[in-house]
Amino acid sequence: MIGGLTLGWSGAMRFKKFDLNLLVALDALLAERSVARAAARLNLSPSATSDALARLREHFGDPLLLQVGRRMEPTARADALRDAVRDLLVQLDHTISAEPAFDPARSERTFRIYVSDYTQMVLGPHLVARAAAARCSAAFDFLPQVAQPQRDLERGEADVLILPQNLMSPDHPHEPLYEEGFVCVAWQGGALARGTLTRERYLDAGHVVMRPQSTGPASSYEDWFVRRLGVERRVAATSYGFATVAALLVGTDHVATMHASLARLLATTWPLVVRPCPVEIPPMTQAMQWHRARAQDSGLEWLRGVLRASADELAKSLPGTPGRRGRRAT
Repeated sequence: MIGGLTLGWSGAMRFKKFDLNLLVALDALLAERSVARAAARLNLSPSATSDALARLREHFGDPLLLQVGRRMEPTARADALRDAVRDLLVQLDHTISAEPAFDPARSERTFRIYVSDYTQMVLGPHLVARAAAARCSAAFDFLPQVAQPQRDLERGEADVLILPQNLMSPDHPHEPLYEEGFVCVAWQGGALARGTLTRERYLDAGHVVMRPQSTGPASSYEDWFVRRLGVERRVAATSYGFATVAALLVGTDHVATMHASLARLLATTWPLVVRPCPVEIPPMTQAMQWHRARAQDSGLEWLRGVLRASADELAKSLPGTPGRRGRRAT
C-alpha cells in the first residue's frame, strides 16, 4: 500500500516483462529490512514475500538485502534503487488517485499533516477556519511528529510536514511559512514573576523543557539552540508536548522557554507571566515540506496556499512575533 495505491499480487502487472508487483515488494523490503515485517505490511505470507525477494535478486543480479547478525542490511545496489522505487510508486499513486482539478467544496480527501502540538494550537485554527469559510468538505488529519517524519513523507503516509526549517530534508521541496521568536514563561505567583529576569536568574532556575518521546531530529528548536550555545540549564521537568509545559510551571519557581505565540495563548488560560528571554535565541523559521513527486498535485497546491494564508493571519494576529519570511520553495 502506497497511500491509496495497492497493487494486486494475484494478477501480475508487467512492464517490459518485469512484474510491477515486485516494486511494491522491494519498497516494503527496503523500508522494513525484514521479510516478516514486509510481509505484514504487504498483507502477504512470509513465504510469498521471501519468494518475491528471490525473484528480485534474480532480476537485478544482486542480493539486495544481506543478513548481518539479526538484521538485514541493504547492498549498494539496493541503496541506489530505494529513492527511485519510492518516487515511482508515490508518483503512480498520485497519478491514479489525484483529482484533475481540486474542488475543496466537493472533495472527500483527507489531508495528512504532521505537526507538533505547538503548530496545531497556533496555526491549526487558522487553517481549519479558512477551510470552513471556503465550505471545504475535505478533512484534515493532524498527526504527531515522529523521530524521522521524512520517512513517512517518503512512504506517502504524510502529505505535508510542518517543521523548523533547519530540520527539513534536503531531498524534497520546502517553503518557509513564518518566523517565531522565543520568550520565557513563569508562574505569576512565583519569584520569577517579580523583578527583572536576568541571565543569572534564568540559569539558576529550574527549567521545564519540551523533549518529545522520540529521539533524533524531532527535538524542540529552543532546546536544540540552547544546547548549541553551550548553556547549561538545570532541568526540573520534561514534557513530550508543548501545551503541558504551562501546567508544570504552576506552583513553582521554574521557568520555560517557549514560542512567543504559544506563550501568549497559554497565558490567557493559565496563571502565567511572559518575559523576554535573557538568552539570545534566533527566531525559528517554521516551514512546510512535501514530496518532490507530488509537486503538481492540485489538492496539495490548494493546501499549501491555505497554509500560506493561515501563516499570514497568524503573524498579523501576534504583533510581537517577527512575522513572515519571503516565500521561496527550495
